[in-house]
Amino acid sequence: MEEFRRTYSRLCKESGAEPQETVLQQMHQLPQGRLDLATQSLTVDTCRALGKLLQKEALLTELVLSDCMLSEEGAVLLLQGLCVNTIVRFLDLKGNNLRASGAEALAKLLRQNKSIQSLTLEWNSLGTWEEAFAAFCGALAANGALRQLDLRNNQISHKGAEELALALKSNTSLQQLDFPPDLRWNHIGLLGGRALVNCLPSNRTLWKLELAGNSIPGDILRAVEQAMDHNQDRQTAFRESQARAHVLSKEVRHLREEKSKQFLDLMETIDRQREEMVRSSKASAARVGQLQEALNERHSIINALKAKLQMAEAALALSEQKAQDLGELLATTEQEQRSLAQRQAKEHRLEQQEAAERESKLRRDLSAANEKNLLLQNQVDELERKVKSQQDQLFLTRQELTNTAAELKMRAVQAEERLELEKKRSRQSLEDAEHLRFKEVEHMTRHLEESERAMQERVQRLEAVRLSLEEELSRAKAAALSERSQAEEELIKAKNQVRLEEQQRLAHLEEKLRLLAQARDEAQSACLQQKQVVADAQARASQLGRQVEGLTRRLEELQQELSNKDQEKAAEVTRVRLELQEQNGRLQAELTAQEALKEKAAALERQLKVIASDHREALLDRESENASLREKLRLKQAEIARIRDEEAQRASFLQNAVLAYVQGSPLRTLSPQK
Repeated sequence: MEEFRRTYSRLCKESGAEPQETVLQQMHQLPQGRLDLATQSLTVDTCRALGKLLQKEALLTELVLSDCMLSEEGAVLLLQGLCVNTIVRFLDLKGNNLRASGAEALAKLLRQNKSIQSLTLEWNSLGTWEEAFAAFCGALAANGALRQLDLRNNQISHKGAEELALALKSNTSLQQLDFPPDLRWNHIGLLGGRALVNCLPSNRTLWKLELAGNSIPGDILRAVEQAMDHNQDRQTAFRESQARAHVLSKEVRHLREEKSKQFLDLMETIDRQREEMVRSSKASAARVGQLQEALNERHSIINALKAKLQMAEAALALSEQKAQDLGELLATTEQEQRSLAQRQAKEHRLEQQEAAERESKLRRDLSAANEKNLLLQNQVDELERKVKSQQDQLFLTRQELTNTAAELKMRAVQAEERLELEKKRSRQSLEDAEHLRFKEVEHMTRHLEESERAMQERVQRLEAVRLSLEEELSRAKAAALSERSQAEEELIKAKNQVRLEEQQRLAHLEEKLRLLAQARDEAQSACLQQKQVVADAQARASQLGRQVEGLTRRLEELQQELSNKDQEKAAEVTRVRLELQEQNGRLQAELTAQEALKEKAAALERQLKVIASDHREALLDRESENASLREKLRLKQAEIARIRDEEAQRASFLQNAVLAYVQGSPLRTLSPQK
């Protein structure tokens, strides 16, 4: 704040004036973000320096200049500086007697400044010059940042009020406009009040408008209060709908995120399984290549042995004993090979049984998924039926509202007919009274009193009917609200059911994935066991490599068996891949079905919102019709009172005429004096 004081004194010296000590003292005591110069008489030079300072100052948010006796030039300089400012939120110009140039400077401020939210202009003379105040109102209509405006004691006439009403029609940000009860110099009057009342239906943001003390009739004040109450109710309903929409959007976003996470997890697990299958196939291919290389080496060894055997044919006689030993070894190896073949056949049968069991499990899972899809379809149909029933109920409530409005209109027509009949009767009685004498005048007065009593009773009856109709309208509103709350509860229950079913389905899918992973692990263990068996067979074949012909035949048979097993493994791997692809397709179909359900729920919510808005508009229309009916009743009552007054005047005239006739008759002259 010391920098603020220094810049102010520097600007004053540059303009050739000394800074005011009172202003410097106020700046020294300046709280954070607030400059209070109330009751300080500011000179033009001080206003010029403050205007230049406010163009660059970024710390002040509240500026109080009440009762500063600002001149027209000083006020214009200050407001020009504020036109560029984007930090000040609250501006107080109370009691500065701002006039035409001040109103024009305020209009320029409202057009250029988009940060001021509260503007206090109490005890000024803005309404004295109509053209300047019209410019101010035009700027107010274009401003979208102002929230609170105080125009107390500004000598605003009914024309100024009409300009202000035109501004309020297009302004959608102003919420509070204050004309307090102690008003002395505003002259809004009946015309200005009517203009303000006519502008209120198009302005739905203004929720406070005080008009007491402006010579405005009570019915206009009541109409203004009703409009303000409607705006407050509309704003509260709009805030509630916004909060509900925000909560629903959060829930939908959360559900989408959860579904996307679950889908990504499933895709990751499927990719991992694919990678593992690819790795296992690569490892098996590499192992088969190694086995092929080993077999080629064995073939080369066998060829070498053949050469050695051709060279050792001469020494066969010496090796007969060795041949017998080798025959025994061959018999034992044949027995071992047979046992190995039996074991391999058993393992192959077991693998076939396991594959059949897997197929049966997958079929059972398919049937369960189909049943769940049928259940979901049934639930969707039930939800659609409920929505249709709610729409029918809303249609019935609308019909009831139309019936009540028609009954109100019929009763109003009947009341008008009764009033016309009463008028005719009273006219007939007056015509009869003109032809009768003094005795008939007394009878006419009694008849008039009885007719007045009857009219009062009928008016009371009409009031009772009106009260009963208002009670029926309130009951209909309460019933509509209760039906809406029930519909919202049913929607919440349906959402919870869908969430539970989705959680159960996800658990079931995770169980399926776990079973598939177990099956894959079992297949890998079986492959490892088979590889170990092949390695053992190759080791034994290397030990028996000297026996050429039998070993070669056996090796060819083993190669054929290995090729068959590899083919079976490849077929099994392709089958598992196909099953995984089918499961992925099913999961994607389920995800699409879930998205369709979500879209249906969103459509239902939108329909409910549209129905609620239509219902609110219908209620507002009914309220406006009730207000018009009340106005008609009030006018009829005024007509009845006027007719009573006319009849009383006519009766008094007749009575005076009869008395004058009696007093001026010849019978009175012949009668003796008392």
